[in-house]
Amino acid sequence: MVYLDNAATSFPKPEEVYVEMDAFMRNTCANPGRSSHEMARESAAVVMRARENIAKLFNIENPLRIGFTCNATMALNIAIHGVLKKGDHVITTAMDHNSVLRPLYELKRKGIIDYTVLMPRNQFGAIEPSSFTRAVRTNTKLIATTLSSNVTGMVLPYKEIGEIAKRRGILYLLDCSQGAGVLPVDVKNMYISLLAFPGHKGLMGPQGTGGLYVNEAVSLRPIIQGGTGSRSSETVQPDFMPDIIESGTLNTPGIAGLNAGVEFILKTGTDNIYKKKKSLIERLYEGLAVNKRIRLYSTIEGYLNSGIIALLLEGMDSSEVANILDSKYHIAVRPGFHCAPLAHKALGTDKTGLVRLSPGYFNTHDEIQYVIKCINEITRQR
Repeated sequence: MVYLDNAATSFPKPEEVYVEMDAFMRNTCANPGRSSHEMARESAAVVMRARENIAKLFNIENPLRIGFTCNATMALNIAIHGVLKKGDHVITTAMDHNSVLRPLYELKRKGIIDYTVLMPRNQFGAIEPSSFTRAVRTNTKLIATTLSSNVTGMVLPYKEIGEIAKRRGILYLLDCSQGAGVLPVDVKNMYISLLAFPGHKGLMGPQGTGGLYVNEAVSLRPIIQGGTGSRSSETVQPDFMPDIIESGTLNTPGIAGLNAGVEFILKTGTDNIYKKKKSLIERLYEGLAVNKRIRLYSTIEGYLNSGIIALLLEGMDSSEVANILDSKYHIAVRPGFHCAPLAHKALGTDKTGLVRLSPGYFNTHDEIQYVIKCINEITRQR
């Protein structure tokens, strides 16, 4: 199988991830922060090492400002429901994922907030920084955007957006589900107030892991209450990070694996990871762009793509193409609407969906050449 679905979940993982998770499960798998025995202390140390390495990756000064969640969706919900109150206004984009759009829609449906959706200016999903400035209102509390589109790979101007938010005194929530571990993310110098990340995509950890960074200046209301291992004699939820958002037992084996994935990234370097992925998508683009029966919805210009080629084949639904690639050629891709309905409406693909090819760091150029051959062959057979 040629696996080109890394935008959904990266595969394979670095060997260190498998080794670390197996060793943790066999030797150390106690409940962190709940007991004082040796195994519990070691579990807590593993969790802390993961916080520290993630802090290095994102330039977070205090690792305790990172709370672990089961995925980026949970982190985004904690951030959105935790900072917004009645009368607030939010700015987001049509290129954002339902993990941002659905919580905002639910709050608007209840009459709590209002929000503005910014539209892309081209078929790749580009959003102009100036459109954020124009959308600001007196009651704008939050700007919430993706780092890069999970549909087309288009990188949003997240540094410029952070600067706009800083100047206007607005919180900035960045969803780095697409791009973390590949593109530079610096919460301090990019003025990111809240950062939501999954562990199982670019950070190369296992599924069931993710987290939320919360800046010291952000006041956050917890949306889940429960046991944290701290202030256990009280019935009131702790009001400090990370305990305020870490109710219940953490996925400690998953966090051990996530830590191994982040250590691999720190050792390899995000620049090197990006260069490898860029070389793969450039080869894909060049091999497919010459075929007039293929329409591409991703750009390879500059640093505007986090690692996705989205396309349509003339006269074919995206699911049909993906099924042929899977059943006949053993190539794994993702078709459909990618949990981003407004993006597809804006791109005009809300009837057909798109075929998304997302190479990972461990794909080879030989695999990419094989994929090009197979997709071009499908168009000839039609």
